[in-house]
Amino acid sequence: MEMQALRIARAGAGLALERIPVPDPGPGELRLRVAACGVCRTDLHVLDGELPDPAYPLVPGHQIVGRVERVGAGVTRFAPGDRVGVSWLGEACGRCRFCASGRENLCDASVFTGYQRDGGFAEYAVADTRFCLAIPPELDDVSAAPLLCAGAIGYRSLRMTGDAPTLGLYGFGAAAHLLTQVARHQGRRVFAFTRPGDDEAQRFALELGAEWAGPSDAAPPEPLAAAILFAPVGALVPAALRAVDKGGVVVCGGIHMSDVPSFPYRILWEERSVRSVANLTRRDAEELLALAPRVPLRPHTEVFALERGVEALERLRHGQLRGSAVLVTGPGS
Repeated sequence: MEMQALRIARAGAGLALERIPVPDPGPGELRLRVAACGVCRTDLHVLDGELPDPAYPLVPGHQIVGRVERVGAGVTRFAPGDRVGVSWLGEACGRCRFCASGRENLCDASVFTGYQRDGGFAEYAVADTRFCLAIPPELDDVSAAPLLCAGAIGYRSLRMTGDAPTLGLYGFGAAAHLLTQVARHQGRRVFAFTRPGDDEAQRFALELGAEWAGPSDAAPPEPLAAAILFAPVGALVPAALRAVDKGGVVVCGGIHMSDVPSFPYRILWEERSVRSVANLTRRDAEELLALAPRVPLRPHTEVFALERGVEALERLRHGQLRGSAVLVTGPGS
């Protein structure tokens, strides 16, 4: 049996729509009939060869919502017909010092979906049942997909800011538009920073509850307790440091970023800090999925048929999306 899939042969080769064999689940695995798969900036990094050691040829996509179609040997957690999600973290050893301390995202033996194992830009996908997530019934397939990475990474980044009451978000795309809703639900004040001249993104941020929106090269109207960077632009690190107050934290929420330029120690002094987010844990995604109906979290999505995946990625690359792009398969796509 064959399926349609978008696949990358090698770095820089581009995505190609191909017919390839439907994968069979091994022991402890599920085969999913993919309903929706969110498009993430990390997919662009994989496509452009900016991440080390990808498993080319590769089917990208790591924000997968689908229904269990077949189970491998030993699977008891899910059954055919169940709706599950698959995120970026596809496997971890469960035994190392990182896994034992709740930091499976740092496991040296980790394997990532759509990067080191085939992902969800296809009609079917196989996943390790231990790393699959139950999707709340309140969320439809398309709305659930962006929560599995953009939302969960944003949520993990937010946790790293502690109880910061004022929050700056640099780069207002899939992650930031979800995080704004979560932060406002928690009673935090949000300040949005966009590409200079992107008036539409600034209007979008204000619609979602940000109390100020402006270009990334502007100073906010007041010092911020924390800032989170989703734009993969290293030059924004010193800009964010200048924007945060004494004792503030700057969290870099992406997997890849251009080089951070040198900056004067003066803007780091007074107990400011810079830290990164590396991947995500199952706990991050599970907590966000449980929180989503209570917010209620309403992802803004633009839907593309699987065959239009290249267009969706290029729209993302050029900042032409409002919220999240999601690829869908099957009837009505």
